[in-house]
Amino acid sequence: QVQLVESGGGLVQPGGSLKLSCKYSDRTFNTYAMGWFRQAPGKRRECVAALSPLGTRTYYKASVKGRCTISRASAENTLSLEMNNLNPEDTAVYYCAATPYSEQNYATADWEYEYWGLGTQVTVSS
Repeated sequence: QVQLVESGGGLVQPGGSLKLSCKYSDRTFNTYAMGWFRQAPGKRRECVAALSPLGTRTYYKASVKGRCTISRASAENTLSLEMNNLNPEDTAVYYCAATPYSEQNYATADWEYEYWGLGTQVTVSS
């Protein structure tokens, strides 16, 4: 069974940084579209960042653009999300997702993704 396992969440002060990692068990995911989503209490799940299968195109939610970087280390079967200058509005459970997709495009809607991790909590608070 294919698994996506997130790690790296935690409690951080405003202005701080975190690096989230998503380890996957099947190297086939290196050819999939992948993304990071988050869901805060009482809010809908939203796409924070996404990567096309070839890794040539990226998407960032407007509120995180310039503060976050999505990347994939294919040799390590790992997707990462580096987040800087965090603020309390970034507090949420962060999920890693993957899906087969057209090579040149990324996916930003949660219904487009077939595989999901269980999430990792990020809390930004002083």
